[in-house]
Amino acid sequence: MSNKTSVKSTALEQRVSLGQDGVGPWLMQIITRYGLLLLCIALVILFSLTTTSFASMLTVQAILSSKSKIALLALAATIPMIVGKIDLNVGFGIVLWHILAITLQVQYGFSWQMAVLTVLVLSALYGLLNGILVALADIDSFVATLGSGTVLYAVALWHSGGRQIVGDLPDAFIALHHTEIYGIPIVAFYVLIVAIILWLITEHTPLGRCMYAVGGNPAAARLNGISVNRFTIGAFIASSVLTGFSGVLIAAEQGVGQASVGMDYLLPALVGAFLGSTTIRPGRVNVWGTVVGIAILAIGIAGIQQFGGEFWVEPLFNGATLLLSITLAGYAQRRRLLNQKAVQRSQAASAENNNQKAINPSSGAQP
Repeated sequence: MSNKTSVKSTALEQRVSLGQDGVGPWLMQIITRYGLLLLCIALVILFSLTTTSFASMLTVQAILSSKSKIALLALAATIPMIVGKIDLNVGFGIVLWHILAITLQVQYGFSWQMAVLTVLVLSALYGLLNGILVALADIDSFVATLGSGTVLYAVALWHSGGRQIVGDLPDAFIALHHTEIYGIPIVAFYVLIVAIILWLITEHTPLGRCMYAVGGNPAAARLNGISVNRFTIGAFIASSVLTGFSGVLIAAEQGVGQASVGMDYLLPALVGAFLGSTTIRPGRVNVWGTVVGIAILAIGIAGIQQFGGEFWVEPLFNGATLLLSITLAGYAQRRRLLNQKAVQRSQAASAENNNQKAINPSSGAQP
């Protein structure tokens, strides 16, 4: 199977100057980069004015508590996307990881610390397996993670026997999710910490620059001495570990292990990651864009539900937003390719002109 990139990590990132390019192009750049963020703020204002209960601390707590796991999974999906791959196990993985976090304590007598550590280690090994399938076995990432994820789901069904796993869990384990700091759910701080760490790594370290190089053009990255396979495998490991941690939080939240949990998280996590590539740094998969994408989903769904939206509104909203985000990302990629071709033609013309001047210096002189 050919080694094709599942999703581009970069697209057009124009640098428009107000002084050189004028107000129009500069304003268009601001709208393109921060349009979703402005829309997010506008939605908050709209729902606050039209629904009095929306602008309450209770609503904020409910949104942060319910959507923070999705935000963590979206960030997990963002990591492979940076190197040009898609990891579907952000949905499949948490099925087994949250069940395992509970059964290790309830049925096998593990301490909660050892149970959490075991889940993280196993999720890292599972990420290594996916990375090997994609990087070394040369299987398309969508196919590889769909296949391995389905197997993982089957293992979860076998391990749980298709039944709910219920038992007494330590208060300290439950507190991993239910603790509040100054009225803010602790899971929101997990998202903030993970986002800052990923942002620092991807945007301000050589490691991050190499990841974007691999996602932008694997062949060119390989020619420049970057180990494409190593960065690809590492991205899948990091994504899987973060997914495992999210599974632990889901176990701490629900206190019950069941195989039906998981698929509801897959679509919104991918939507957030794709939608994030259309904002902050348009066409480029980026951490803060993913956070804004999840915020749009969370605020939009919460507001619609408070208007009396039916139970089917959330999947409809997620699906429509996914189509929109992929369309916008594809548009940005096409603009990037057109821009690259224009730059290459300009550079080729400039080089040819310089060569002509070098061959015939008097050709450019005035008579």
